Amino acid sequence: MGEEDYYLELCDRPVHFEKANPVNCVFFDEANKQVFAVRSGGATGVVVKGPDDRNPISFRMEDKGEVKCIKFSLENKILAVQRTSKTVDFSNFIPDSSQLEYTQECKTKNANILGFCWTSSTEIVFITDQGIEFYQVSPEKRSLKLLKSQNINVNWYMYCPEGAVILLSTTVLGNVLQPFYFRAGTMSKLPKFEIELPAVPKSAKLNLSERDIAMATIYGQLYVLFLRHHSRTSNSAGAEVVLYHLPREGACKKMHILKLNRTGKFALNVVDNLVVVHHQDTETSVIFDIKLRGEFDGTVTFHHPVLPARSIQPYQIPMAGPAPVTSQSPVPCKLYSSSWIVFQPDIIISASQGYLWNLQVKLQPIVSLLPDKGRLMDFLLQRKECKMVILSVCSQMLSESDRATLPVIATVFDKLNHEYKKYLDAEQSYTTALEAGQSRSSPLLKRPARTQAVIDQSDMYTHVLSVFTEKKDTSHKFVIAVLMEYIRSLNQFQITVQHYLHELVIKTLVQHNLFYMLHQFLQYHVLSDSKPLACLLLSLESFYPPAHQLSLDMLKRLSTANDEIVEVLLSKHQVLAALRFIRGIGGHDNISARKFLDAAKQTEDNMLFYTIFRFFEQRNQRLRGNPNFTPGEHCEEHVAFFKQVFGDQALMRPTTF
Repeated sequence: MGEEDYYLELCDRPVHFEKANPVNCVFFDEANKQVFAVRSGGATGVVVKGPDDRNPISFRMEDKGEVKCIKFSLENKILAVQRTSKTVDFSNFIPDSSQLEYTQECKTKNANILGFCWTSSTEIVFITDQGIEFYQVSPEKRSLKLLKSQNINVNWYMYCPEGAVILLSTTVLGNVLQPFYFRAGTMSKLPKFEIELPAVPKSAKLNLSERDIAMATIYGQLYVLFLRHHSRTSNSAGAEVVLYHLPREGACKKMHILKLNRTGKFALNVVDNLVVVHHQDTETSVIFDIKLRGEFDGTVTFHHPVLPARSIQPYQIPMAGPAPVTSQSPVPCKLYSSSWIVFQPDIIISASQGYLWNLQVKLQPIVSLLPDKGRLMDFLLQRKECKMVILSVCSQMLSESDRATLPVIATVFDKLNHEYKKYLDAEQSYTTALEAGQSRSSPLLKRPARTQAVIDQSDMYTHVLSVFTEKKDTSHKFVIAVLMEYIRSLNQFQITVQHYLHELVIKTLVQHNLFYMLHQFLQYHVLSDSKPLACLLLSLESFYPPAHQLSLDMLKRLSTANDEIVEVLLSKHQVLAALRFIRGIGGHDNISARKFLDAAKQTEDNMLFYTIFRFFEQRNQRLRGNPNFTPGEHCEEHVAFFKQVFGDQALMRPTTF
């Protein structure tokens, strides 16, 4: 398999830590995404590394027994360490504050602490087998204050830092889950819900393992993912992942079922809003996208893998040590190893090798694996880094070797412009709200984020259409059809078409002498009126004489002021056209001779200059009975130039009656 076949990869800069061994214990904190390597209970050192900070935190602590759990508060201000089932020890890492440890015992009698979670830089939750205790930590006083507690029998717990939700497994079977939500010093109890077990339990013992549950944010919504293993009694063809949507308000609801069609050992990650399911037996992974259309049965939507199963791209572990010393070649990493542990959303840790990776999706290989262009676009438009891949797909579908049919091209354009229009509308609403002065009253007013899915006209023009029109091997009929299809799509979504797209159409038509088609496009307003377009038409007059009139008609339709039309024509060196236009509307007695003579001289066409000069001499004669220019007209330099080129005798003589 070539590199282009793998659509999942491990990041190229993993966090490297000392591998787990009898002396070195490794812990992971899912909130700060930090790995703790604790040697001999901390006495010979603790090293903390996270994916973002390349500077590890190192310190020592007294060995007071086996460490069960160790985590920093957010912003690494306070360290909490659990060594017994009753207490948690704290030490401040704030400059100039007391270094002395302080301890908090759980409040519930006879309870055992299962673990703890920091929900902010100074708030912590103890989870015990008998409930949950929410504390405020005061590092200055070196003490904790209980804010709220709740008694409930707990089998195990899970924390989702992105959603600030703790999930507790309760009841004997363990399949009733109780969520709690934490925000700014408050703890809210959300409605509990039941996970449907695959088979009726034979005995009243714990049936739902935390191994089969994950929590993750997908498309901005919090979901509980349940890995339901295949049961012989059920009629399903294999295991499946059931997604329960956990809203802030209201009950948790079963929404999606991901069909795995295989059995065995699985692990889950979420990357770029995709659910990735790893299968250990076949050493492959599949991805699911809950935004793509699935089969809806009235209550839940069933989804199949978006793509065929593939392994994660083979990974070489670089040899440690300074560059000159490491002459050994890198070692291939054992993928899907039984020592791998996955954490949400996208983390894979190999404790035995001492690496933490982020899992990543590669979009380019997916292009050839998803032949249905419409579905491919639906998929790509939801991905974070999609712009260049989408543009390459557009270029590819217009190429000779991979050309798509016009209906397919139209579908792709419509999907792109649907996203583009959504962004333009959001931007418009934001601007309107700003102008209405809502910004002061509404803290919710936020400028819409421009994601990579917004492919605007300049993107399409620069990366796709302008390159495509220059290809020599493509039939001009196809080129024009594609350009018109894109313009049709923009019009359908009521997006103002930029003049450079119309110019591209006109240039293509002119190149192939399709003037009759150009005339029709203008006549039936297929090409929208604009001043730049009118100017372009004027410049075509020498190839296609009717273009002159078409241009003036367009400028008139645009209610362009007459003097502005004259300015436009002069700026394009269309001096005679300007003069003809001004005569046509009867304004030629009031125009500035100097402006026209300046423009004529700039063209460096002496015969044109002669014609314009003679026109104004005749006007002077008609209006004043004398062909000479008055000092107020400031035409002295033009008179001198005329004499120099054509001689004194060419000047008009005053006619006397």
